[in-house]
Amino acid sequence: MTSPYAGTAGALDDLPEPMAELAQDFHAVTQQERLQLLLELSQELPDLPERYAGKLDQMERVDECQSPVFLAVEVEDQDPRTVHLFFDAPAEAPTTKGFAGILRESLDGLPAQDVLGVPDDAPYRFGLAEAVSPLRMRGMVGMLGRIKRQVRARTSLPPASAGDPT
Repeated sequence: MTSPYAGTAGALDDLPEPMAELAQDFHAVTQQERLQLLLELSQELPDLPERYAGKLDQMERVDECQSPVFLAVEVEDQDPRTVHLFFDAPAEAPTTKGFAGILRESLDGLPAQDVLGVPDDAPYRFGLAEAVSPLRMRGMVGMLGRIKRQVRARTSLPPASAGDPT
């Protein structure tokens, strides 16, 4: 499946600024360089904080991912209800870990309402669908859906759009 956003930076206007900037970085390079950028993001994914280290049972497993990936979402109590994301992904799964890196880099620290407003097709806007398998892309879509669901559960905010199935 070819992404309708391949090479279309203008289609990034509805993304939060950090996500749009990161997507522009991916579109500014060749397909091979995108994979290198994804690898770099996988290497930059921080380790879990002590409160989650070794406690994967306190995190949600992302079953859509081929590799065992776990995530935790925290939302601050005070407005603007800032979101914090934590991921555990194996080093031997750099693509999946890179997807987690993209989401953490572009969503961590944003207000909950901004995270909920991220379009469900955002993972396809990085130009990676041409470089990785559809099954792998499904993993990133699954991560985003689970993040949004957890944010809603922790804030009682409604979905940003009526068509949001997560």
